[in-house]
Amino acid sequence: MSERKLQDFFGKPISAINIGLMGMADALKEQNIPVIQLDWHPPIGDVPRLFVTKKGVDIETANLEACARIKKAKPVLVGLGIARDIIPGMHKKLFLHAGPPITWERMCGPTRGAIMGALIYEGLAKDEGEAEKMAASGEIEFSPCHHHHCVGPMAGIISPSMPVFILENRTFGNHAYATLNEGLGKVLRYGGMGAEVYDRLRWMEKTLYPILARALETLPNGIDIKSMIAQALHMGDECHNRNRAATSLFLRAIAPALARTSRDNETLAQVLEFIDRNDHFFLNLSMPAGKASLEPAEGIEGCTVLTVMARNGTDFGIRISWLPERWFTAPAGIVQGLYFPGFSAEDANPDIGDSSITETAGYGGTAMAAAPAITQFVGGTPETATRTTLEMYEITMDEHDSYTIPALNFRGTPLGIDVRKVMETGILPQINTGIAHKKPGIGQVGAGFLRAPQKCFKDAFNALLELC
Repeated sequence: MSERKLQDFFGKPISAINIGLMGMADALKEQNIPVIQLDWHPPIGDVPRLFVTKKGVDIETANLEACARIKKAKPVLVGLGIARDIIPGMHKKLFLHAGPPITWERMCGPTRGAIMGALIYEGLAKDEGEAEKMAASGEIEFSPCHHHHCVGPMAGIISPSMPVFILENRTFGNHAYATLNEGLGKVLRYGGMGAEVYDRLRWMEKTLYPILARALETLPNGIDIKSMIAQALHMGDECHNRNRAATSLFLRAIAPALARTSRDNETLAQVLEFIDRNDHFFLNLSMPAGKASLEPAEGIEGCTVLTVMARNGTDFGIRISWLPERWFTAPAGIVQGLYFPGFSAEDANPDIGDSSITETAGYGGTAMAAAPAITQFVGGTPETATRTTLEMYEITMDEHDSYTIPALNFRGTPLGIDVRKVMETGILPQINTGIAHKKPGIGQVGAGFLRAPQKCFKDAFNALLELC
């Protein structure tokens, strides 16, 4: 039936919602009928409902307790330090990486490139060839950032000499750590190597770090990162792939202290310019804020809420509150998105990074409705952003009372991804992220979004079945 006949039949212009197969939507679009496409999948077989554990613990109560702890969290930036001096368990031959545990032999190109670059930056290797041999020799220990209260974007490499932010959860007293953000393009976290990468890292260690640390020492209450995330969500950020407003808020908060403690105006200007020109600077604050908020929710008996979602470019892994030390993994997926000129999907490495801690903590991809402009960076439309957030409410336990979305009448962001609901609905968490080149040394080639792999949740659910 044509659009005109449909309008005559209903008495007004129409639009359609299509669930499932794209072919139906395409047929309607050919007739100039507006279509909203829902990215929906049927539930996974006959999924048993889990309400109580074998020990009689009520799962709903446990899940709400986890969400309450996350909401009560108050992550505050309290200082900076050098990784080897600050991070628990860190030593001169330990290199941390994003995602679940992995060996050198299975590491993807960007992670290998970042480790090789970090070895050169540390002075442990003189060139890429020597760095590769050292990394493969067994002389260097590799460990996930998440095993040391850390998070790292993309390859997520933290080496001993790198400066790190220190965030304290003022409610529960725990701490989380992350490196300082280098910017976009050819940078270490995307596997970039070369003189420009190492020079930038050394400037960050020798100039940026001491200036920021000195300024923060004059702020006895630190900088309230939770408050900044809440404000940024009202200013068009989602604090994962879009941090423009949050970075501006951070710069505004620390600038007076920087000015008061400056010993050289030209160096101060360089620091201000570096932060101002890097819209992703705040990402390395929003990530440890999420980590600090989620850790107190670990280890709750009967809780089926995620406390970790992370990727290393080879594997995607999740951890749940009830089984905090156990990883459930699957092959990392391919990001669908927009590519920089000269690059295409042929160049893309599979999904990588700890930055999906933001989605786990109730912002990032789950809060895309707050950031419609993000679609210009990762693809899709503003409608896609809103639809993503609405869909995430279907698989979460609660709504955040501090992080709200103006476009949804200030509704709280979806919080507490529940393995049970993922299995019951067939809806997988959506993540927006950067795209790294699959070969070492090149760096970022685009940005986009994707779903978490189903296998992780299926395996986690089967583990829960044994306990219920």
